[in-house]
Amino acid sequence: MRISKRGQVTIPKELRDRFGMHPNVEVEMLVADGGLLIRKRAGADHPIDRVFGILKRKKHRGLPIEDADAYIAEIRGR
Repeated sequence: MRISKRGQVTIPKELRDRFGMHPNVEVEMLVADGGLLIRKRAGADHPIDRVFGILKRKKHRGLPIEDADAYIAEIRGR
């Protein structure tokens, strides 16, 4: 591998797939044993994980929202 003029490095596809480094995954670079370690950022999570269960946690007009269709009907006044 070579570093480009802009400091970019291409991680081989086999390694990206193996370690789940898909587009927009945040990584961090650490100094380790005289070299660099590239790994997924500890706080990085999948967008679905951030919203999983949100309908059961939220309330609308004081009522718990457990069904997306019922919630949409409620906010649309149906």
